[in-house]
Amino acid sequence: MNHPDKLGKYQITGVLGEGAMGVVYRGFDPDIRRVVALKTIRKQGGEGAQAAAQSAARFRNEAQAAGRLLHPGIVGVYDFGDDGSVAYIAMEYVEGHTLSYYLSQRVRFSEADVASMASQLLEALAHAHEHGVWHRDIKPSNVIMTKAGRIKIADFGIARTDTSGLTMANSVLGTPMYMAPEQFMGRPIDHRVDVYSAGVVFYQLLAGRAPFVGPHEALMYKVVNEVPVPPSTLEGAPHGPRFDEVVATALSKEPRARYANASAFRDAVLAALGQPAPSAVSREAVFALPMPTEYAPTERIPTGVAPPTNSAPPTHWDPTVLAQVEAALARHVGPLAAVMVRRAAKECHDLPALQARLGEQITSAAAREAFLGQASKGGAGGTGGTGGGAGSRGSASSPHTFAPAGGTFAGASTPVNETLMDQSLRLLSVHLGPIARVVVKRAAERTRQREAFFSLLAEAAPEAVRQKLLADLHKLP
Repeated sequence: MNHPDKLGKYQITGVLGEGAMGVVYRGFDPDIRRVVALKTIRKQGGEGAQAAAQSAARFRNEAQAAGRLLHPGIVGVYDFGDDGSVAYIAMEYVEGHTLSYYLSQRVRFSEADVASMASQLLEALAHAHEHGVWHRDIKPSNVIMTKAGRIKIADFGIARTDTSGLTMANSVLGTPMYMAPEQFMGRPIDHRVDVYSAGVVFYQLLAGRAPFVGPHEALMYKVVNEVPVPPSTLEGAPHGPRFDEVVATALSKEPRARYANASAFRDAVLAALGQPAPSAVSREAVFALPMPTEYAPTERIPTGVAPPTNSAPPTHWDPTVLAQVEAALARHVGPLAAVMVRRAAKECHDLPALQARLGEQITSAAAREAFLGQASKGGAGGTGGTGGGAGSRGSASSPHTFAPAGGTFAGASTPVNETLMDQSLRLLSVHLGPIARVVVKRAAERTRQREAFFSLLAEAAPEAVRQKLLADLHKLP
């Protein structure tokens, strides 16, 4: 799709994510010189007009619900606007990972860190409830942990406010694994649905899994009828029974049997811990996963904003080789590949070691096998173990190769020139709009090898069009 240059007064500087209904951009507010996140929703007509209208209403509801809240544990909303074809919310740009990402990577947290996360989450929920807002979709993917170890709640798209007209009788909204029994049964709800959902998140942080899982119908039956197994009794449970009773109360079937409010839940967590919870999650836990870089590969930095100073690649590697490895790895881990490659390259001095180190960090067995399969075809198998490490700076005769999906590109491939950059820009602009110019420039700065250059361009494009884009790029003279 074509991405805009601006939304209202905000300059578009990058694409953070893209879904069926809209795109989340990184933006820049020129008036007060700050980076923002711009969440958008596309306007639709035709047969889906009614559904689109409901989505638009929820989108505005998100802006209104979060906009009335001012708390360090809630992602701030600055502005709501309409730019013709899209509506957008300008909100606080938060650097960090969601709790769902930590859980998916099987990061284990200490009891103190779990208590800190729960305490911070419940403090923020208490603030929302005091201001007449029930989130109704508390889950790990809507909770962000910042680099400072602070918790922030996001996505108030289906929040219920005391002035909202979106709640309908017998409507079922939320994410099944985190929904309270009364939500499944279409009964009247109040703020205690958030207490229940926070209890599910607390359970996951303790046990590494949710109390109930399964297909929708089976899940609904379990939530409504079964008592969850205490987290400390699960096989391989990392923690003792300290919080079992607290979790059981939060997950009570009847709302009146749960904690009366988020503050009471928080007090119970602290009482079970037996000491004040840390104000922030430990640095060791926060950085158990590499943090995202400050600026994305598609960044267009406005005048006066300096780029990060710590992003230079290790000096003992040929930048072209690292770019090739990163492009191949990004197919399996996305934008995180840039950070993973830089960190691993600082500790590895040959290509096979680098590939092996990166493979260890891919949690999906299938993705790991695919990545290492690429490496064996065009990397370790073709370098004889040298790979551009110390003492080899990637001269024209160096046999560096690395195989991306669909083929092998070599260090001696046709170099990128201005004509090829212009031709590539025209193809990429169809999918990225004005941002394409920055992507092409950045890719050319990182490598002048044709195949590596094409791979970097493809990684910046939406996944659905990457193969077509690559095919079109390879047709260029």
